[in-house]
Amino acid sequence: MRHSTREEEWAGWMRGALKGDTQAYHRFLAAVTPHLRAMARRRCDQLGAPASEAEDVVQEVLLAVHLKRSSWDPSRPIGPWLSAIVRNKLIDSLRRRGRHVKVPVEDVIDTLEAEEQTDAMDRLDASHLLARLRDPQRDIVRSISLEGAGVRETAERLKMTEGAVRVALHRALKSLAALYRSETREDE
Repeated sequence: MRHSTREEEWAGWMRGALKGDTQAYHRFLAAVTPHLRAMARRRCDQLGAPASEAEDVVQEVLLAVHLKRSSWDPSRPIGPWLSAIVRNKLIDSLRRRGRHVKVPVEDVIDTLEAEEQTDAMDRLDASHLLARLRDPQRDIVRSISLEGAGVRETAERLKMTEGAVRVALHRALKSLAALYRSETREDE
């Protein structure tokens, strides 16, 4: 499958997901995750980051895609939007660990317009949804997504295995998606 055809298919699924098609969203996530993983590994290698960093970045990227999918402009290509999220999450991860990262402006010039500022309502909505999760899911999402901790760090703090944290994060994301869908249906 050609690169542009693949991204067109992803974009179609994401458009369906934005309209509430959960099957399209699952197809999108299943198709895009290996690409995100490869991209994160490649970027970790380019920046001299340990390969183990890539999986944490992928988890953070999937969470960001889930929480910010409505920020994607369906009239624009989805590839640059995903690349910007991967780049930003990797840089955030490296900064948390004390590495300074220099990204040439040529690498990001095409995606600068895709980035949006989170407004107060988005933060309130996210806080409201997070409050409805149960522990330890709420703590895991808050730790990884809001505080910027990695899976390993979160697992150590909560005295859980990394695998258990990843499973709980995945389940929390599914719960957040269901909560979000039920709330947006109520608003219609």
